[in-house]
Amino acid sequence: MHILDKIVAHKRTEISNRKAKQSITSLEGALLFERDTTSLATSLRNSSTGIIAEFKRRSPSKPTINLAAQVRPIVTHYTQAGVSGISILTDNHFFGGNDHDITDARRIVDTPLLRKEFIIDEYQIVEAKAIGADAVLLITEILTKEEVKTFADLAKSLHLDVLLEIHTEEQLEKYTPSVDIVGVNNRDLTQFTVDPEHSVRLFDKLPEEAVKISESGITDPETIIRLREVGYQGFLIGERFMKTLDPGEACRQFIHSLTVVT
Repeated sequence: MHILDKIVAHKRTEISNRKAKQSITSLEGALLFERDTTSLATSLRNSSTGIIAEFKRRSPSKPTINLAAQVRPIVTHYTQAGVSGISILTDNHFFGGNDHDITDARRIVDTPLLRKEFIIDEYQIVEAKAIGADAVLLITEILTKEEVKTFADLAKSLHLDVLLEIHTEEQLEKYTPSVDIVGVNNRDLTQFTVDPEHSVRLFDKLPEEAVKISESGITDPETIIRLREVGYQGFLIGERFMKTLDPGEACRQFIHSLTVVT
């Protein structure tokens, strides 16, 4: 079974269990549900760096990236480094994350927070608002065109930004006007091979009105300069920072190097 199939199958069981424990009405009554969100898309448009720094402890391909990582000091240092947004993995079974990571981060930073999750149910979008996220990720590879529209429209009704992740030109058929950001994943999720030039090849096919970001395989400032020249406004970077002893300091040094090079 393909890894995405395994993740989605596990997610369906997980969501069923979550629904049994907490209703949507209960989620809508959460304190953070009423907060005004901060637009990740606007932050990227106005940013001098375009960096979305990611917080994750592990992944299916790399099970020990940073298992002891604590979210509060890392997101604090990411924010101090000047990032445009912070992506936080909330999947526990495959990535070692949890919803509390976003809630804890929300208590101490105002930086836009992206809930990076395998969303396959409207319930997860309501959850995202309730735990303090500002944006949600929709992965075209696991969703139908109708699901993308339904989920994106719901997210917008909750004032959450929508990041639509694609890997192929064909997946752009699932784009809907409620999407704020289109992200090109340079990682082939079927084989986990990575090629940043993939973003370059796809750029001219992306919708003009959306903020455009490149995801995965960005390890040096030179790659960002190249992608900026093409027209990208944002760059999601995770493992490059998280595999170090001090992800926040690694992020600060990276952004400093970027400003020096440019």
